[in-house]
Order: sequence, then C-alpha cells, then structure tokens
Amino acid sequence: MQKLMVDFIISLDGYASAAGWPGFWGLEGPEYLAFLGEDGENQHTTLMGATTYRVMTELMADVPEDPLADMPKVVFSSTLTTPLTWANTELVTGDAVEAVRELKETSDRPLRTLGSLSLCRSLLLAGLVDRYRVVVFPVVTGASGKERIFDGYPDVAMELVEHRTFDGRLQLLDYVPTVMDGPPGTGS
Repeated sequence: MQKLMVDFIISLDGYASAAGWPGFWGLEGPEYLAFLGEDGENQHTTLMGATTYRVMTELMADVPEDPLADMPKVVFSSTLTTPLTWANTELVTGDAVEAVRELKETSDRPLRTLGSLSLCRSLLLAGLVDRYRVVVFPVVTGASGKERIFDGYPDVAMELVEHRTFDGRLQLLDYVPTVMDGPPGTGS
C-alpha cells in the first residue's frame, strides 16, 4: 500500500498565502530550493483540486520547461472537463476520498498533495493521510493572509518524525497525524 503525504507551506500564523506577497513569501533560499529538487519530485503522484490545478497551469504556462511535466498528476473536480492541458494529468470527477483510497492500493508510486486545502481535510478525516510535512516560513500575515490552512480541521495529535532548517530560517516539520475522537484528556 502506498503512503499519502500532505505537503504544506505555511506562514507562522497559519496561512497558505497572503495578498501582495511573492511566492514562498520571497524567502525561498538555495538550501530550500535544492531540497525541492532533490526530494524525488518526479517519484510520486501529485493529487490536487480544481483551484490548485487552475493556479498551477497558469504558473506553468510562463515556465519555458515545466519541471513538473513528467510527474503524474491527478486532479479531482466536478467542474473541469477533459482534455486537461497540463501534461500527465488525469481528471477524476467522482468521489475523491474513494479514488484516493483506491490509488493507495493500486499505485506504483507514493502520493502527495499540492495545495488543495479542502481535499487534504477530506483525506485526513477519511483516515487516508500517513504524513504531514509542513514548511514554516517566518512571516506573520495577519492583515493580508488568505486561506488559513487548519480551519475546519478536527483535533489532530501530531508525532514529529523529522525536522530540518533551511537557509537558517525555514523550518521543515514532518509529522504522523492521529485524528482525535474528542478533546485530549476526555477519553472519548
């Protein structure tokens, strides 16, 4: 059975992005970029929702050689139609949770998400997420932050299994999640 990793970048105050800030909040450094390149980017299947797909295809349209072109991608959407324009992308219009459950059983590659906050929340609630990898960027975007990552989540205990610092400022935190049945200490 393949593993599923949810991969997020996040501001210190919990946002996925912020209005007026550049990508990676302008803080991507050489160590972090090298890590992204060495991290087996083409060795897994990327899962995403329609909004992330639209954003990424727009971004990749401006890149002369799409570094993600060879990576298998699966987009879950009831609004997109085939043919999709991004190379090696499959469209799934049915239940995302059931499709990912099947992919975990049948895929020959590990699975990772890209953005797609509501998809990630659904997969966690279904018990399909094996790891959470969060890279914390040292910015507070309280006034301009968009998309609070963990809003709407249940209580989740996280066991830290790896950590690393990039460029003296970015923190990678790799966790195994356990969804709690009730508030900690209640025994429920």
